[in-house]
Amino acid sequence: MDKSEILMIFNKKSKNTLMETLDIEYIDVGEDYLTAKMPVTPKLHQPYGQLHGGATAALAESVGSAASNFFINTDNQFINGIQLSINHIKSKREGIVYATAKNIHKGKSTHLWEVTIIDEKDQLISVAKMTNIVLQK
Repeated sequence: MDKSEILMIFNKKSKNTLMETLDIEYIDVGEDYLTAKMPVTPKLHQPYGQLHGGATAALAESVGSAASNFFINTDNQFINGIQLSINHIKSKREGIVYATAKNIHKGKSTHLWEVTIIDEKDQLISVAKMTNIVLQK
């Protein structure tokens, strides 16, 4: 399956989910990473007009969870996130943020991801670590 087909499948699975609500779109994929983008609009702001940390965390978890699907047999396994730790470095009021999940550990039962979130100027917005568990259907 080529890159465009993989991205199409991930974006199609986002319909009627939180990812669609947040306008998250998967845009790039490689052997050990997945990247998505999310527009920063007032609907994602906290009361002070900045990108809500919860929206940023949802982006990080969405990308980290989706990326684990490359390493499992989706016919009889599925992924659940079991831990997310995120540090917010810089605030953002408008524009686009990009989250890239890179694999740190790929075990039989757990996957560990580092998710780096940057803006369109390559400024670091947040950094997250996410652990997923592999479960049997």
